[in-house]
Amino acid sequence: MSAGRNEHGQPIGRPLPDWTVRPAPARVTLVGRLCRVEPLDVDRHADDLYHAYALAADGRDWTYMMAGPFADQDDYRSHAVAMTQTDDPLHYAVVDLATGKAMGTLSLMRQEPSDGVVEVGNVAFSPLLKQTPVSTEAQFLLMSYVFDELGYRRYEWKCDSLNAPSRKAALRLGFTFEGIFRQAVVYKGRNRDTAWYSVIDSEWPQVGKALREWLSPDNFDADGRQRQSLSAVRAAGANTGAERAL
Repeated sequence: MSAGRNEHGQPIGRPLPDWTVRPAPARVTLVGRLCRVEPLDVDRHADDLYHAYALAADGRDWTYMMAGPFADQDDYRSHAVAMTQTDDPLHYAVVDLATGKAMGTLSLMRQEPSDGVVEVGNVAFSPLLKQTPVSTEAQFLLMSYVFDELGYRRYEWKCDSLNAPSRKAALRLGFTFEGIFRQAVVYKGRNRDTAWYSVIDSEWPQVGKALREWLSPDNFDADGRQRQSLSAVRAAGANTGAERAL
């Protein structure tokens, strides 16, 4: 039987003789230079999160989320209680190390340990967190946990195909666009065509390297402004790799 063919001459996927079922994501705490990603806890995080979300001028941040917006603090707290009662999705809070305050949440969901696949989802970042180095570090910490500690093969990002900010964020972080699943979801009484993105284990070393370099203190000036964008860092790394291949 030749490589890539079975005994019937049919093409088949590459063998994975050393593959084993991976651990499920756990309620771990991941600490970076700027933030801490820790299991969501209602008493520690819910009030901080509600007040952080309340800084938004309107409810547009919840348009493409399954839940929200929330009528008041008690309404959000009830939602947070529900989030803590599931293992899949497994929700984490993002805590700013400078203030000690929770500023957003994200989760590991659609967990498939037997296949080594998991999705990052339910990303609800407040105005304090969005488009900051802290938000990038939070994503990096979770990605590193999945690939480097749990040994997963595939890390997914999915969103409403009309959610332009989410789609832009996925590409910025290094995910690859895979296509649109039409009429995949009904939520909030409307249709969702779902855009799929992923990073796989063979891509993670380069994706992770770019994220680490961008997050380095050397990449920011005294006022906290980036010296190079993440896309520029990634492009420079790709060019270096191409030069080495010549």
